[in-house]
Amino acid sequence: MNKGIEIARGKTKVLYEQPGQPDVLVTAQTDSISAGDGARRNEISGKGRLAAQTTARVFRLLNLCGLPTHYMSGGEDDDNNEMLVRRCNMIPLEVVTRGVAAGSLIKRNPSLQRGALIVPRMVEFFFKDDANHDPLISIEEIISRNIATPVEVGIMTEIARLTFEILAHAWRKRDTLLVDLKIEFGRLTGGENKGNLVIADVIDNDSWRIWPQGREELMLDKQLYRNLESVKPEDLERVKNAYEAVAEQVGTFPQMRPGMVAIVTEGPEYDEAAKRIVQALQSFGLPSVRRVASALRTPGYVLQMVQQLDTSFPRLLYIALGGTDGALRGMIENATASPVFDGAEPESIALRAAKAFALDDTVLFGRTLLVQTNARTAILQADASVNAPPPNPTLA
Repeated sequence: MNKGIEIARGKTKVLYEQPGQPDVLVTAQTDSISAGDGARRNEISGKGRLAAQTTARVFRLLNLCGLPTHYMSGGEDDDNNEMLVRRCNMIPLEVVTRGVAAGSLIKRNPSLQRGALIVPRMVEFFFKDDANHDPLISIEEIISRNIATPVEVGIMTEIARLTFEILAHAWRKRDTLLVDLKIEFGRLTGGENKGNLVIADVIDNDSWRIWPQGREELMLDKQLYRNLESVKPEDLERVKNAYEAVAEQVGTFPQMRPGMVAIVTEGPEYDEAAKRIVQALQSFGLPSVRRVASALRTPGYVLQMVQQLDTSFPRLLYIALGGTDGALRGMIENATASPVFDGAEPESIALRAAKAFALDDTVLFGRTLLVQTNARTAILQADASVNAPPPNPTLA
């Protein structure tokens, strides 16, 4: 990439200005690996390539799901391990979401059984300070020290949980347990949404614990390196092999599987209802096809149409609209192995359709989580608005 002067260097990455774009940076991953806040450090040839690939693929998935990240492009091509990202003022916090008891959580809570599932997920904040080993910090201290506002803490907590659930879903599909996840946030310095919080820095194989088959001894993450009593060349090769396996698997994350929703109406009088459902489906990125067929007036055509649709689309579900006796839905349901829904509320039907596809589609799983989260947030904001104290009268 065409990059300008170096502006910052961390333990595993370097940041450069992007000529002509003050709100954009180039971030380059290095081959360094470290542990113990930098007390142990080694070079693994090709690790920067793997870190860039993993980070780019994870951020692309999160972008597709609708989560705010600083990632723009790069990281996967022959680009010197470089990515284009939106420039941020980083918040000096590591936000850790825990789904399984492990790591420092066990050391701080010896009564916890190692490997126990944590539900609801636990979110912890650590202040970035290598000299003091990134200490745990309370929400109250974050606010009192003006590190972040109460609203920002709430946003970081919610986004961290969503990010964990999305990546946990992706790893579950590969028979791997996501144990915990560390992410960081920054405030955009310019451009659209200036000042907004976004997920920033990196999310690579140093950022999580992952246990294939739910077995800690099969771990593929940085803990392999942390656990080494001494570092030998063959150990570093084993670590590199694990990172290569992870990058390859993560390469299949940011994919939305093709699917189709067939909206079948009993007659033209349901045209407006069908249009509203199409619009609701579009909020999830779900394509649809509309057909008109009557179980009472054209039963043979209903069966013919279902056969045609079933052979045209490998992942298909139906929405039946019209009639009060359920005849159309019943006929379709007995003619296809695909799911069939009915109902009159567009957002509810669209959500049910998205959930059906989300079982094996992480992008739709993430979009569904985000829609549900936004709906809950809207209710809470409405309640806060209703119960807000009246403004002070203006003094004459």
